[in-house]
Amino acid sequence: MRTLSLTVGLLSLTAATTLSADTSWPAPIQALVEEGLEVHARFEAPGGLEGFAASHRGREMAVYLTPDGEHAVVGTLVDAEGNDLSAAPLDEHVRRAQEAEVWQSLEQSHWIRDGDPDAERILYTFTDPNCPYCDRFHAQSRPWVEAGRVQLRHIMVGILESDSPAKAAALLGADDPGAALQAHQQSDEGIAASAQPREIEEQVRANNQRFESLGLIATPTTYYRRDDGRLEQVQGAPQEERLIELMGSPRP
Repeated sequence: MRTLSLTVGLLSLTAATTLSADTSWPAPIQALVEEGLEVHARFEAPGGLEGFAASHRGREMAVYLTPDGEHAVVGTLVDAEGNDLSAAPLDEHVRRAQEAEVWQSLEQSHWIRDGDPDAERILYTFTDPNCPYCDRFHAQSRPWVEAGRVQLRHIMVGILESDSPAKAAALLGADDPGAALQAHQQSDEGIAASAQPREIEEQVRANNQRFESLGLIATPTTYYRRDDGRLEQVQGAPQEERLIELMGSPRP
């Protein structure tokens, strides 16, 4: 399991102000920006420092500007008790923003709905037609899906076998993709690979690229939002306790 969020401790940091793209940076920060640093927010820090919640190639980092405005330090700020004073602003201004972007990208992907369109809980799951663990997760989810509590949105990818892309395209291009996916996951033989219009094949390629851009390595990989709105990720077919957490309620 990989978790995208971190617990926030009690830290003595004030609220930060989100920055606009046309902000004029102090010289040390500008030098880092020119090297590819993306600054998400400013925040006040102890000792007269000015903090910047930033990221570089997806890696979050805190940058601190010295009171004279002439030097910057990249790293973790700790107090006399060893408390991490960088975690809270990074969580608030980098991770939360990244999670929102991930969720939006999942919404905009090419998926097949499985379950009640009015279900309160929505899960996005990357599904390869040749993945036995995807079939297992499908079976695990039936009580919640059939009870109308959960809607699965299967982002169809083709990564496991040479015919996976064509099978994924066949499912996305079916007259009734939802029914085709159900039949595929309940059948020993599954759907046959078949040529599809270029538009459908491009949808599979786009899903594959999204899978890779998220750094994923296995199917199924499922995303959901906790009650507090934070994003979580679960890889594989989960054990019972994790399954209940993923589905958001006890087994119906």
